Formats: sequence, structure tokens, C-alpha cells
Amino acid sequence: MSIDSPCINICRMDARTGLCEGCFRTIEEITAWSRADDAAKRAILERVAERELRPERLDGARVE
Repeated sequence: MSIDSPCINICRMDARTGLCEGCFRTIEEITAWSRADDAAKRAILERVAERELRPERLDGARVE
């Protein structure tokens, strides 16, 4: 069974966070998704879930 992409067709990269505003992935995660195996996709989804709960930039600074 394949793992669905978290993309919700709101594809804008936020310069403050370094994340897509729609799916909370980095550009590296977005581009790797189609080549990733299921384990890698699950790892990305786990990071996405954490990011949804904590609005921080990739450098760890809090976004207001």
C-alpha cells in the first residue's frame, strides 16, 4: 500500500519558516517524496506532524 502525499495544493514556501504553508514540508522533502520508500515517507510525515504543533523556523527560532 502506498503512502499518500501530505500535499493539499497550497504550494507556497514560507521564507520565515523554510516550510510549505500547505503541507509543512521542506523543499528537500517535497522533491524527495516521489523517490522515497515508505519508511522515508513515514519519517517525513512524523516531522510534518511535529511541525504542525510547533510553529518554529528550521533554525529553531519561534515564529509569532
